[in-house]
Amino acid sequence: MLDLTVAALSPQTWPFGLEWLPEDTCLVGGAVRDGLLQRQRDYLDLDFVLPEKAVETARQIARFYQAGFVVLDAGRQIARVVFEGATADFAQQEGETLHIDLKRRDFTINAIAYNPFTQTLIDPLDGCQDLQQQVIRMVSAQNLADDPLRLLRAYRQASQLGFTLDPETQETLIALAPKLRQVAAERVRMELGYLLNLPSGSEALERAWKDGVLTGWFPHTCAERVSQVHQVDGVVQEFCDRWSQLPEHFNQPILASQPTHGISLAKLILFIAPEVQKAEAELKNLKLSRAEIRAALSVIQRLPDILHPEKMGLRDQYFFFQAIRPVFPTLMLLARVAGVAIEAIAPLCDRYLNPDDPLVYPQPAIAGNTLIEALNLPKGKLIGTLLTEIQIAQIQGKVTSEAEAIDFARHWLKPTKPD
Repeated sequence: MLDLTVAALSPQTWPFGLEWLPEDTCLVGGAVRDGLLQRQRDYLDLDFVLPEKAVETARQIARFYQAGFVVLDAGRQIARVVFEGATADFAQQEGETLHIDLKRRDFTINAIAYNPFTQTLIDPLDGCQDLQQQVIRMVSAQNLADDPLRLLRAYRQASQLGFTLDPETQETLIALAPKLRQVAAERVRMELGYLLNLPSGSEALERAWKDGVLTGWFPHTCAERVSQVHQVDGVVQEFCDRWSQLPEHFNQPILASQPTHGISLAKLILFIAPEVQKAEAELKNLKLSRAEIRAALSVIQRLPDILHPEKMGLRDQYFFFQAIRPVFPTLMLLARVAGVAIEAIAPLCDRYLNPDDPLVYPQPAIAGNTLIEALNLPKGKLIGTLLTEIQIAQIQGKVTSEAEAIDFARHWLKPTKPD
């Protein structure tokens, strides 16, 4: 029984009127699947199949509603219209009939069509039955081979929906696993990102690696490291139980311009080589941004330091936090997974979570230009070194004012007299 209160299945909630579509238009794919499962989405993602004039129809809708418009595939006649709060893709039907089009899709649960005019389902592959049985079943092995990214998508959708993989489908995924290496890195990175960001994605990632689907992209990891991916989720909960402020730090992007957050970065690092040089090569191979690569490598480089936090003095901690602060939550997760006691990590976490801590969030006692003028110094690296030493002295309580900072710098600059 269809529930038309689900936004994706109800034309009343669409960002454009139904009258713009020909009566043999069908909604297909994830929107229909989620509608049948009564899964609500904050953002509408609609896919329509039209027997003809798909791009022309999309262009007319975009022009009338002053929405964004882009042709995604001119050859296959696919266009996208972007509204505020919704995206609608319009694709020309592949084959002479809708049934032929549906048989070219990845999984049966995504091969169900819905005609909004007649309010009827078209389900030639028994996708509704698989929805009821909560099974991910391939339409055909050839369809997966034609676009090997669908191999990874199988694990992601199973994780998202809480479904299991049909045994024959899983055997096919294993057999076709080497083909994922042929997919463009940008597409693999995006699909992998979905899994890394999913709260339920750890088990699916481990399963995909054991089935050989990910080994081509991550040749230097091992079963022990992959098994630790699942431990990350438990460690996150442990940290959040102790520090209520940590969830927002774990879930915020590590860098303002990047979608990767602390938890997903920790899981990714467990898949790549533990050696910096090999890790860098793997991350570049996945076409990660330079900022993401630097973030991951800084965690790998600093992880040995944090394995023995009790050996870090104030000076060491200062340089540590200035180098690692944006990815500190990730480093703490991996240290805990590596076996460092939470009590050993606690002092560093307390400092990180205190916005007034001068060691983590330093407030300079003096500006560089002021120092140059007061001591008649030339511009250069020396000023940076002086400011760092003043900052450390400030943390140690030796400098509390601008005057004391100038006096400290004056004495620091004096050459040491031989004995």
